[in-house]
Amino acid sequence: MAKTIRLDPLALETSVKTNSNILSALIANELNVLKECGGRGMCATCHVYIKQGMDGLSPVQRREQRTLEVITTASTNSRLACQARVLDEGVIVEVPTGMYINAIQDINALIGRRAEQNLLHPITGQVVVEAGKLITRSVISQLEETRLQVGQYLAQTRDA
Repeated sequence: MAKTIRLDPLALETSVKTNSNILSALIANELNVLKECGGRGMCATCHVYIKQGMDGLSPVQRREQRTLEVITTASTNSRLACQARVLDEGVIVEVPTGMYINAIQDINALIGRRAEQNLLHPITGQVVVEAGKLITRSVISQLEETRLQVGQYLAQTRDA
């Protein structure tokens, strides 16, 4: 049986199968969600805020809790869309504004330009470059190094 959830600030209502995760609803509505860790609850790229209906979701598991503790923009109503399964009606999800760095195909082409929207760190969800601010080579270099380290870590956890 399907449940209806609302995505804010898009003011979009969508159906999701009972016990499916919020991420499936985001993808079905063609929102650019990265799934950097492959939906394993180990990154910030599907971090959302639950404005209403937290009790209509599956409980937070240990891995999700550890990841949320690392996300600098997390709050008590934070969830990872890949881990939060919809169990009941009345869930309102706030999709954070901004774009994760990894979503940009040619990040080096942005050096020296102003960010059109907040650029977010793919692991912590922290705003790396605020909208309207200049994108510098040093910020991009830092993020590329972090991305490499995360990729190595995820490869190790897949093999284990």
